[in-house]
Amino acid sequence: MAGLTEQQLEQFKKEGLLVIEDFLAPEEVTSLQTEVHNIVEKMDPQTDRGVFSTTDHQQASDTYFLESGDKIRFFFESDAFDASGELQMDKHKSLNKIGHALHWINPAFRKVSLSDKIQKISKSLALKDPAIVQGMYIFKQPGIGGEVTPHQDGTFLHNDPLRLYGFWFPIDDATLENGCLWYVPGSHDTPITRRFLRTSKGENEKLLEFIGEDKTFPDDAWVAAPVKKGSLVLIHGQVVHKSEKNVSTNPRHAYTFHIIETEGSTYSPENWLQPTAEMPLPKLYSYGKDT
Repeated sequence: MAGLTEQQLEQFKKEGLLVIEDFLAPEEVTSLQTEVHNIVEKMDPQTDRGVFSTTDHQQASDTYFLESGDKIRFFFESDAFDASGELQMDKHKSLNKIGHALHWINPAFRKVSLSDKIQKISKSLALKDPAIVQGMYIFKQPGIGGEVTPHQDGTFLHNDPLRLYGFWFPIDDATLENGCLWYVPGSHDTPITRRFLRTSKGENEKLLEFIGEDKTFPDDAWVAAPVKKGSLVLIHGQVVHKSEKNVSTNPRHAYTFHIIETEGSTYSPENWLQPTAEMPLPKLYSYGKDT
């Protein structure tokens, strides 16, 4: 597969979001599904667990979340456990997401994330020395998969100047009923006015905090982006997007990661996710040459 066509580039520059159907082959989709099932099978929910919510930000005081940038960690839906801390349903149906180094640690996800296809898309975006951050698998469980509130990815993974792109792959068909993406076309012209930052606070205080406020948009500004499994949804780091709760009986699994430019752009040391000695940010174009 070649990179983006001129028409696709123009559409992306205009809207801030682009859908490319059949980007992943059916066998690639199946391999990611199978791999996630195996990962969850081996996971013990009594020891490997955090709770993730985009509405009350409980993870802001959670070291388990903060230290997940170079690991594969497990985040459950906020109502997955009862008052005694026991899971209320099967662990496969209780997870919100797995993250955040899935793109590098796991071979099946690494193969997809650093593929020639991803490199060609990145070159089409004129990225000179891109790196991959925040690889995660999102479950959006039937009936309980919660909403993801309106946001810009640059709130969480800021670089200066901002050169940030989300790569989002539905592993199931994403529909209006099961929580497909929604976005505001052209909103990538909106500056980043809210940041999710590390703090210098100590024990028993929030380790992360939001600073600033997001711009809001009227209901009629939003456009739905239902897509077939195996598609690529390319998301500009400033475009405002969201997803609604899964009110269907079908899952809406998705795999996503982000690519940042490192040449001539500085990754913020205040971002929640930081490279470590064990795992520097993986460089896309050098993969296979020095690994």
